[in-house]
Amino acid sequence: MTTTSSRFFDEIAKLMNSAAGAAQGVRREIDTLVKAQVERVLNELNVVQREEFDAVKEMASRAREENERLLGRVAELERQAAATGAKGEPQSQSTTQPSPAPPPFPANESGSGGTSAGGA
Repeated sequence: MTTTSSRFFDEIAKLMNSAAGAAQGVRREIDTLVKAQVERVLNELNVVQREEFDAVKEMASRAREENERLLGRVAELERQAAATGAKGEPQSQSTTQPSPAPPPFPANESGSGGTSAGGA
């Protein structure tokens, strides 16, 4: 009788182990499905990822700093121009001249020369 009860408990233990393994498999599958569903909903809402947000935030910060630097430079140049204009002297050319502006569009590599703008 002890062999029968021992074998019975062994079978129950095997059944419990199998059930636990199956439950873990179901849990992993549910986690995967929930994660996929959440990602789909977030994509439909056009929510940005944290990395993209941080990159744009850094770009905006740099642009703001550059804007402040340029505003200071413009104010200084305006002050110099006003001081020079008050004296009646021409502005000195000792400051570095800005480089010429690049063309609005890159050169056409096919060699057509961009005849649509002027026709000349």
